[in-house]
Amino acid sequence: MSLSNSQFHDLVDATQRHLEDILDDSDADIDIENSAGILTLTFENRNQVIITRQEPLKQLWLADRSGGFHFDYDNSAEQWRCDANQRTLTDMLGEILQAHTQLSFDLTQL
Repeated sequence: MSLSNSQFHDLVDATQRHLEDILDDSDADIDIENSAGILTLTFENRNQVIITRQEPLKQLWLADRSGGFHFDYDNSAEQWRCDANQRTLTDMLGEILQAHTQLSFDLTQL
């Protein structure tokens, strides 16, 4: 079943909101900016992670110095999955955050 535009936006908004809450509640020094649906995380070393929506493709995009990744929503698993390798957003983003902060994050709410 494909997502409606409304469902897609609700899922991206919820994902970004949950991530902001998780990071706000952590001890990590991360500057968080959410503007017009673009979530930008800036770390102490000035590196950034950007999470944005691509409405025409109904994808969540993640950009990091390690690369750009595109995620489709898997309705049956209720998870975002990378279209290139089928890894979950939770796993990939957890690794990226740990590389930038040296901290582990519980991203199961994403």
